[in-house]
Amino acid sequence: MHFGEFEMSYLEDVIINEPIADVLTAFIPGVSYQTIDRLYVHFKFEVIANGELINVYRQLFNDGVFITNEKGLPMKGPNWSVPDFVTLNKYRTDSLDTHSNPV
Repeated sequence: MHFGEFEMSYLEDVIINEPIADVLTAFIPGVSYQTIDRLYVHFKFEVIANGELINVYRQLFNDGVFITNEKGLPMKGPNWSVPDFVTLNKYRTDSLDTHSNPV
């Protein structure tokens, strides 16, 4: 997935300021875990280094926020809900169109 300069600025703000669980909930399944991992490597490496990202990801499955579909891919589970930063349009601009926050 390629992100333009504007999208990278938006993503940096989200990665730096929002709880990991909210970031994962907002972007998965539209964005792969590997892509989100790379964003954290770039913007907030400490959550990769200390194992927090993968631990939160696994916990979201344990909590029913995500489930695995028949192809082994993550999808929204019975306990999934839209994170507050998305519903409040905290980072929204008219030119942004993401899977979780369509224009």
